[in-house]
Amino acid sequence: MAAQLSYRPKPGEIPTNPGVYRFRDADGRVLYVGKAKNLRARLSNYFAPLRSLHERTRRMVTTAASVEWTVVDSDVDSLQLEYMWIKEFDPPFNVRYRDDKSYPFMAITLADEAPRVIVTRNHRIKGAKYFGPYPKVWAVHDTIDLMIKVFPIRTCSDASYKKAMQSGRPCFPGQIGRCGGPCSMKVTIEEHRAIVDDFISFMSGGDERFARALTARMKEASAAMDYEAAATYRDRLQAIDAVLKRSALVLAPDTDADVFGIAEDELSAAVQHFVIRGGRVRGVRATTIDKELDIAGADLVDQVLQRAYGDAASADIPRQVLVPELPYDAADLEQWLRDRREWPVSIQVAQRGRKADLMKTATLNAQQALMLHKTRRTSDYVARSQALTDLQEALDLAEAPLRIECFDVSHLSGTNVVASMVVFEDGLPRKDQYRSFGVPETTDDTDSLYQVLTRRLAYLDRPEEGEELPDAEAVLAAGVSDGEVVTTRKKPRFAYRPQLLVVDGGKPQVEAAARALADAGHSEIALCGIAKRLEEVWMPGEEYPVILPRTSEALYLLQRLRDEAHRFAITHQRRRRKRDISSVLAEVPGLGDTRIKALLRHFGSVSALREATPEQIAELPGIGPKLAATVHAHLSEG
Repeated sequence: MAAQLSYRPKPGEIPTNPGVYRFRDADGRVLYVGKAKNLRARLSNYFAPLRSLHERTRRMVTTAASVEWTVVDSDVDSLQLEYMWIKEFDPPFNVRYRDDKSYPFMAITLADEAPRVIVTRNHRIKGAKYFGPYPKVWAVHDTIDLMIKVFPIRTCSDASYKKAMQSGRPCFPGQIGRCGGPCSMKVTIEEHRAIVDDFISFMSGGDERFARALTARMKEASAAMDYEAAATYRDRLQAIDAVLKRSALVLAPDTDADVFGIAEDELSAAVQHFVIRGGRVRGVRATTIDKELDIAGADLVDQVLQRAYGDAASADIPRQVLVPELPYDAADLEQWLRDRREWPVSIQVAQRGRKADLMKTATLNAQQALMLHKTRRTSDYVARSQALTDLQEALDLAEAPLRIECFDVSHLSGTNVVASMVVFEDGLPRKDQYRSFGVPETTDDTDSLYQVLTRRLAYLDRPEEGEELPDAEAVLAAGVSDGEVVTTRKKPRFAYRPQLLVVDGGKPQVEAAARALADAGHSEIALCGIAKRLEEVWMPGEEYPVILPRTSEALYLLQRLRDEAHRFAITHQRRRRKRDISSVLAEVPGLGDTRIKALLRHFGSVSALREATPEQIAELPGIGPKLAATVHAHLSEG
């Protein structure tokens, strides 16, 4: 691999102005679009020594054959141009969005002569105004049923509307009072359009002026003894109250804001966009992002906001945007949104209070969405089959790895060292075959990994030692045939040979595992490691890692294996540490289970408890000075 790229511009050729740059491949296809306040400073990062680049950045710049740039007048202009080019060229190395289209929307067809309200999953109806998405279809229908009692707009189909207008006979929904369009002969097209505007105004902000106006009309009708009209206004007020109660008041009634909760890992991110209007959650938009280059934190927020508001109407941009982390060009983004909305817009990080609580909720939803996204990919049969085939090809295996074992080592500051083994068969976890290992105090993770793999591989050479005979109850359950007991021998699970071993780690961990395989005489078993920071796949004896494509099912399977091994190791390590702590404290006279639990909750570990003074221990309820001194003395002796 060349140390420098052949198409690298001379430093003096790149301007220091703000602008947007594009990397292209040999065929002229745009691979990546980015913006910069200083083009020369930004592009120089891509042309650093290849060994120092992130693996995925290195793959992008080595795939590219040229780079070009466009200078603009301001940072805001570069932001707008970057968004336009990303939308136009759809570069493969920029983040890619997968909108969750499973949720239904409420749409008002404003392009129609007499707009109607419908429930749809189609987000491309020309001229339509959308509200939602809603979690369930029935939730949209219920909201519409309540809304048309207050704002009687058209609900009939276009065919019914056309037939009714030609025949002069109201459509069927109009005959039963469920359609208030012009075909009902009760309103003109202009009057109907005004009702539609009120409908949209209410749904956009829950404008309580409608409630106040209806209340005033109800009182006037009641004073005039027009009780029938007063009852109609009362029913409409109840409908408004029912709509408002469906979306709880989460912020102040005058708050219009969008809240973005983001959860991410090295390959993907999930975004939960809460739309708050009039202090109430009016909709939630879910998006999953596939990442190719090393983009995280502030840069990711920048891309998410561009995507959310790039094509948004001015009415859909709120006064306040709450994000988990401020983008580097927050001021430019605010100016961009201000120009689009024609009113001030602020981008903030929620620090405390109800806004911070709402951000936590959005982030939790994003974390669950990311987990579900990854689980669906690895649990789908087609995806699993593709993952195993991709692994076979990427790692140059003789056969698809139907049984994969993954190992991880966990410890607490070098103590309580444990290791985990998780097993996937046919791409699915076999939790009944998971195993955990206690490891003596060692110098580093590689030594621990070598010990664990040596112990595990030893079972492949002596399966007879692991064979299990049925106990007395199993013998009786098996039955008797011709006077002889029918018994079976069960092959031990450790005796099954994996086609692939995966270790959590990079080159050092892979080399330690390869040494264990060689010493055990099992070189026929394939081996790889997956490094968490860069999601690199390392093979033994190779100088460079294997970089699987971002959309590769194989990479998601390896991620799932690694994450599951890490979870299992951490769980076992915590249980063991808790057991060790409890056993130490159980030796102290006068300490029962309740007081031990209180000490563990407060101090967390024996080491922290050892560093505490008797006075600090005595601060806990139920532990007096005498018992605190006893605990301190016992731990000091240990």
